[in-house]
Amino acid sequence: MGEKEQEGGVWVSADSSAPFIANIRAGADTMVLDESSAVTGVKTGADPYDYILSALGACTVITLHMYANRKGWPLERAEVRLRHSRVHTDDCANCEDETARLSQVNKYLRLTGDLTEEQRKRLKIISSKCPVQKTLEAGLSIVTEMEEL
Repeated sequence: MGEKEQEGGVWVSADSSAPFIANIRAGADTMVLDESSAVTGVKTGADPYDYILSALGACTVITLHMYANRKGWPLERAEVRLRHSRVHTDDCANCEDETARLSQVNKYLRLTGDLTEEQRKRLKIISSKCPVQKTLEAGLSIVTEMEEL
């Protein structure tokens, strides 16, 4: 492993034999991202948005458990189902507004445990405070640099 590879981060690669399949390495974990449905129309694996939603979902349920544990609340299980969509009806109506968003994520929470209605309401609010959601809502600055082989 080269010096740059030891710096950490996430490494992603694809080659010409399977250009729509990306191999991902994050620490000791490896994953495969399959975007071949863009060509075939058949979804055979997780696509880039699935990974974004997975990160948001994982951060959400972990944040809920951290909060409930700190408060001593009986949250047994937190589940979230996520959907990404493009909101085209608002495109033209808000095209001059720089804060208008064309992408939308819907989060559907399911909380298991002997929670009061107040606790459920508070956990719903807390679910939107996970670091990944805050990052996505704030936007990202992405800088691309070329590396020498």
